[in-house]
Amino acid sequence: MSTVLDLDQIACAGNGVEHDIETPHGVLHVTMRGVPKGNRPVILTYHDIGLNHKSCFNTLFNYEDMQEITQHFAVVHVDAPGQQEGAPPFPTGYRYPTMDELSEMLPSVMTRLKINSVIGIGVGAGSYILTRFALNNPALVEGLVLIDVDPCAEGWIDWAASKLSGWTSNLVDIVMAHHFSTDELTENQELIQTYRLHIAQDINQDNLALFCGSYQYRQDLGIERPVVGLNEDTVNTLTCPALLVVGDTSPAVEAVVECNSRLNPTKTTLLKMADCGGLPQVVQPGKLAEAFKYFVQGMGYIPYVHLSHLSNESVPSAGMTRLARSRTTSSSSITSMDTSRSRNNLNSLLESNSAGALDRQSGTQTMEVSC
Repeated sequence: MSTVLDLDQIACAGNGVEHDIETPHGVLHVTMRGVPKGNRPVILTYHDIGLNHKSCFNTLFNYEDMQEITQHFAVVHVDAPGQQEGAPPFPTGYRYPTMDELSEMLPSVMTRLKINSVIGIGVGAGSYILTRFALNNPALVEGLVLIDVDPCAEGWIDWAASKLSGWTSNLVDIVMAHHFSTDELTENQELIQTYRLHIAQDINQDNLALFCGSYQYRQDLGIERPVVGLNEDTVNTLTCPALLVVGDTSPAVEAVVECNSRLNPTKTTLLKMADCGGLPQVVQPGKLAEAFKYFVQGMGYIPYVHLSHLSNESVPSAGMTRLARSRTTSSSSITSMDTSRSRNNLNSLLESNSAGALDRQSGTQTMEVSC
């Protein structure tokens, strides 16, 4: 699949109020669109290495169906320190925050912007940061969409280097291998060239190296799958609903499946997109917007409305209903008809395009979606 992106569009799209917020570990640059709406959570995004909030998320948030969803929420985009547009270089000797410290900066953002709770959307390093934040502050996070998340401690640089022929310590090449599969790097030239130029020209390279180093030396998240009746209240795991997303040819597939195996299966859905590699929020924004809509409806937010490109058929098949029932009976929070129906529709999205049956090996819930 070929995706054409305009760097000027990446740079200019989207409106919002920018803030530089003091935190215990330095200043954080954030952009807020809209204002918090009553007691609803705010959507908070965190980007991956080599990107900023615009190049990571504008394609998704400028997509028509996603705009339909965000009418119901305020949105806060977080840029990791030194990764925003026009960021100055850090002074000599500056110590970049660790991944844990980056997560510890987020409560200051919520306090400054008067945010009570969030639904997080993270990609790669951003997914790791948001997961750590949710583990440490479960009351502040109502849901997580984790794209290309890796819960493990091992660094990716050696792995990425091993995938590159004639590797010459080029930071841009290493970051590109983190985002894209070998096939994508050679076949999807328009997408690859767009992001290669962005990473090389629009992100301060010294600042990028510091962010990459922080991600490389991250700690294992230490999450474990709870055992019913044994350790639900003591095990270190996410307590909020989570939607894990990965392209089926992404370099992050194994890591995302590993993360899925460690989480509570009654609160976790793994969306594996067929015909999609790295950056599914860029390559498949329509499918991700659709899945996100059903995800937040499953949490009890936004009314049941059809997205612009969907048919008027809203009643799932018997097979879809059985799948939805098997996934929701253990969740006492699903009470309203609209909420149950949105869960059915998320499963309909997953099952109707399924490239294979539900994988029940090791108790995981993996659904492969043809997109």
